[in-house]
Amino acid sequence: MDDTTTDGAGRVSFEVRGMVAVATLCRAAKMNAFDRAMLRSLSEAYAHFEADPALRCLLLLGEGEHFTSGLELSDVGPAVARGESLFPEGGVDPLDLANPRRRKPVVCAVQGWCITIGIELLLASDIRLAAAGTRFAQMEVQRGIMPFGGATLRMPQVAGYGNAMRWLLTGDRFDAAEALRIGLVSEVVPEAELGARALAIAERVAAQAPLAVQATRASAIAALESGPVPASRRLEGEARRLMGTADAREGLQSFVERRAAQFKGE
Repeated sequence: MDDTTTDGAGRVSFEVRGMVAVATLCRAAKMNAFDRAMLRSLSEAYAHFEADPALRCLLLLGEGEHFTSGLELSDVGPAVARGESLFPEGGVDPLDLANPRRRKPVVCAVQGWCITIGIELLLASDIRLAAAGTRFAQMEVQRGIMPFGGATLRMPQVAGYGNAMRWLLTGDRFDAAEALRIGLVSEVVPEAELGARALAIAERVAAQAPLAVQATRASAIAALESGPVPASRRLEGEARRLMGTADAREGLQSFVERRAAQFKGE
């Protein structure tokens, strides 16, 4: 661990572990419920991560027993009704919906309750893990509103329309086994192993060539959002660009020399 900071409201901590940034929701006494202060703090943490070229992957965690109990509607709801922005100027939307869009990968690991915005933060991440006892619910319809952080857009892509509608239209809770079945998470692990396993994956991502990782992610996102045909038109140009980088030369040289590559993002 090289650096640790926490915002003034104590909502989100930001740690640097080598090339991995670790953002942790730190409102355990409130089950990490998201008020506007925590939304702003998380946005600032993502912006810090994006702006630092030495940081190649972000790991998102929740402190305590639960990842998050969702939005604190008494605080967030009136701001949304007034049309106010939930994220500060210069921040990065952790839900990856508003510009500027995120370029770097995020690993998210959840435990306990993962409700509403918790699922949406998972869906906005690139690699998703859950502890075996995690319980999920996208329960906005039970409160007379609808998900507005990306669940209606991404869950049908991830889980298939029928699987997504089963949970979006009822607001019912489901468990980690169901989250794994529908593809909401890619791994379910014992809770005691969750943080270490997620960090190991984040470190593995960070060890790869960062320009290639970002281009690979961008291509996959473009295919999801614009369709495979428009995305396919960019493949050759992106591949040609990457082949001209110092990292590509290092990758080839490390293969010839049978050693681990040392990528610099150049």
